[in-house]
Parts: sequence; structure tokens; C-alpha cells
Amino acid sequence: MAQLLFNGLVTGLLIALPALSLSLTFSVLRFANYAIGAQITLGAYAVYLFNVPLGWPLLLSTAAGMVLAVAVGLLVQALAYEPLRARSSVTRLVASIGVALALENVVRFFAGNSPRGYGVEIARPLRIAGLRINQEQITIMLSVLVALVLVWVVFRFTRLGRAMRAVADDADLAAVRGIRRGRVVAMVWVLASALATLAGVLIGLDATLDPQMGWNYVLPVFTAAILGGIANPMAAVAGALTLGIASELATLVMAPHYRAIVAFLVMAVLLLVRPSGLFGKQWVAK
Repeated sequence: MAQLLFNGLVTGLLIALPALSLSLTFSVLRFANYAIGAQITLGAYAVYLFNVPLGWPLLLSTAAGMVLAVAVGLLVQALAYEPLRARSSVTRLVASIGVALALENVVRFFAGNSPRGYGVEIARPLRIAGLRINQEQITIMLSVLVALVLVWVVFRFTRLGRAMRAVADDADLAAVRGIRRGRVVAMVWVLASALATLAGVLIGLDATLDPQMGWNYVLPVFTAAILGGIANPMAAVAGALTLGIASELATLVMAPHYRAIVAFLVMAVLLLVRPSGLFGKQWVAK
């Protein structure tokens, strides 16, 4: 049981970063970014480009991959989403589906379909208090916790964080107070792309790289974001941890490859009982 809970915690942390990215873009831009899975894949392969073909260390490759992924994210925002700014959220959701298909196929065109891995040394797992802990799991935990602390500090103690919260609450009122929406939107995409890239690297370390790796996380990421309250970015982390632990505990009663059913069930029940999420609030009251 202790091993399952620990594995569930690591799984939840893997989901937490893209769920936070999704919730961040939704709270400011007011549309569900279906391309979050493609952003994970793009970021993972961008880091791979610097790590394996160019031989850079993984840490430096991650930083360079983030820069490349952020540039692509800003380009997509300018070409695909900004022209649809006045359209409905459904229209922009459909546009994000097209972006997802385009990005995944670009990755497949250049990288192929064969599984790949980062150039890291193989290390033996550790035995701590009866738990089997891989080096990759330690890297995942430390990286995600550091990223979450940095994002929380940005949200709570910087002008950028206050501007993001202002635009999320009321974009028109924020504009009256002198907050530039365009700059805030650009920084949202910078953060979202960087978080998705880091998530892609950690997922690649935990398993392998393939063009479908991000697609496999779309449902858990949306479920985690909705579970916490999709308009509340930091609450998505709590939703991700809850979903990760629940999916691991479900292996006590079902085969491991059926764990995706848990995300379906959680989302279905949540949408019926509390659509605003555990920590969210309703936007419209009748």
C-alpha cells in the first residue's frame, strides 16, 4: 500500500504541471487548450534535439528546449489564437484541436514513430523504508516541487502575478487600470509552454519519447484541472495529486492498463455533481 501511495504521488506530480498549464491558460484566455498534449510532446522532443543529437547535458538541454517551445507557443498564439480573440470559447477550442494535430504531425515528420530516450545514465533504484524509489522518481519530485514553488511565488508576490489575476477576473476592468492584456497573454503562454516542456521531459524520463506521449495525458490533465477547479490554477495541483493516487489505488481491483478508466469515471461524476470542481466556483448563478 505504501508503494502504491508513493507511485500515485509521483504520477500526480507528473500530471500536475500540464494541469497547471491548462488551468492557467483557461483562467486568462477563457478557452480549454486541447493542444496541451501536443505541447508536452513538442517540448519533450525539443529537449531531445539538444540532448542526444547535439550531446548537451540534460539540464542545459531542458533550458534550451524550453526556449524553443516558448517561441513556438508564442507563434501559435499570434497566428492561431489571437485572430480568434473575439470568437467564442468553442471556436478557440476547435482551433486548439487543429493546433494539436499540426504540432503532433510536425514532430512525427521530423522524429519518426520509433520510441526514443534521453541520454542519461542508468542508475539502480534506492530502497528507503521499504519503498523502491527510482532515480527518475526523485528527479520528478524535486523538479515539480521547485517549479510549483516558483509559479506560486510569481502568482502571489509579483506584478505579473497580480496582472494575471486581474485579467482573469475582469479583462476590461484590468485594461481600464492600465494593464496590457497582450503582454499578460504573452507571459501566460511563456509560462504554459515552459511548464508543458518540463512535464514532457519528466514523462520522457519516466517512460520513453514517442509522438503520442502527450495525447496519452490529455484526459488525465483535463480531469485533474476540472477536479481542482479549472479556473483556479494552483487548485489543479491538488486535483492532479488526487487523480494520481486514485489511479494507482485502482490497480488493487483492476489491471494496471485499465487505469485510464479512473479518469473517465472521475470526470463523469464530477461534471454531474460539481462541475466547478472541488475548489472552483460557479461563474453564473441562476
